[in-house]
Amino acid sequence: MQKLILSIAIVLISTMLFSQNKPAYKLYNAKGSKVSYKKMVKSMAKANVVLFGEYHNNAIVHWLQLEATKDLHKLRKLTLGAEMFEADNQLPLNNYLSGEINEKGLDTLARLWSNYKTDYKPLVDFAKANKLQFIATNIPRSYASLVYKGGFEALDSLSVEEKTWIAPLPINYDANLPGYVKMKAMMGGHGGDNLPKAQAIKDATMAYFILKNWQKNKLFLHYNGSYHSDDFEGIYWYLKQKSPILKIVTVSVVEQENVKKLHKENKLKADFIIVVSDTMTKTY
Repeated sequence: MQKLILSIAIVLISTMLFSQNKPAYKLYNAKGSKVSYKKMVKSMAKANVVLFGEYHNNAIVHWLQLEATKDLHKLRKLTLGAEMFEADNQLPLNNYLSGEINEKGLDTLARLWSNYKTDYKPLVDFAKANKLQFIATNIPRSYASLVYKGGFEALDSLSVEEKTWIAPLPINYDANLPGYVKMKAMMGGHGGDNLPKAQAIKDATMAYFILKNWQKNKLFLHYNGSYHSDDFEGIYWYLKQKSPILKIVTVSVVEQENVKKLHKENKLKADFIIVVSDTMTKTY
């Protein structure tokens, strides 16, 4: 009898263990309370700008970006934009969206990220299919490299045309913003004062092109690495410097072993925080 009871107990425990839900992600607000996907989209739909942060290799976040874009399109007129396209590649991107060139042409004429096909092509193709603007917001990488090597002053050597692909100079810069201070500390001082400046010129340029292309009757939905908008800094800070009344919703992503409770250190990163299992498959 005891053996029978023990066997039943083992079966019941095993069933309980293996029948537990295994969510791939959970959504939280800034304070760490769980929220629904529907609530997040509704909040986004009321904004002027959404900064949808990501980990560039996280499959769940890329999927959520696409799904949120589709659902927001049902609620608002949209303009899309992304860190993954540099401003001097706007023309080939426009030509692809209009059908003047094909995918091979875009790959030839624009500097596409190595994970473009898996992670960003679906967003671009959605814009193409629905005749939406897609704005290349980032500074050309080589110009950010100039700042890393020689500070903001290095940008003075750019031609008049080249300066149209960056935020107007001189840019407002606060070296004491926690994100820039943390970046410098994480690198152990490597790169000196110019490392956070190179980040800042990216943030400032993305904010500049968002504002330049934002229209009052449309929601500007922007995709960027989480670090560019975490803690309401980066792009967010530059947007607010130019337009304090702009209603901005931010999204961040973190990876945890357990997605069912937001860790204390991950709170307040954004209006909405996507917690993904740290075992989730990476796209590269």
